[in-house]
Amino acid sequence: MVIEANNDSSVKCTRGKIGLGSARNRRGRVLTGRSNPSGIADFYLERGAALVVIKLGEKGSFIKNGQKEAIIPAVKVPAVVDTVGAGDGFAVGLVSALLEGLPADQAAGRGNQIAALVIQQIGDSEGLPTREQIPKQ
Repeated sequence: MVIEANNDSSVKCTRGKIGLGSARNRRGRVLTGRSNPSGIADFYLERGAALVVIKLGEKGSFIKNGQKEAIIPAVKVPAVVDTVGAGDGFAVGLVSALLEGLPADQAAGRGNQIAALVIQQIGDSEGLPTREQIPKQ
């Protein structure tokens, strides 16, 4: 299932091979009417998503599927330089780890690690690691 957030705050769920929804916590509240990450995740799980990942900014990320619900803490950095690209960095880490077969909590942890690298550089992709530099878990 692919979950798309449209500009008019509606939610379109498309059944398919992907069972992942990812959104920011604030957007999730607007789209679902639910007030916390677990409730937001339930909204999408009830509609067929296999895994829901919610970005919590400086708090990290939240994951929920049929087996597990957890907050994955953010990686502390010495200084935040530029947050542009942090979400893309998170997605790179999350999806690459899932494609490698890592469990959801480790995948979200990698997403948090790469987002932490990105926010320490100016620009949207300058902090992205090469394949060899991706943090190992």
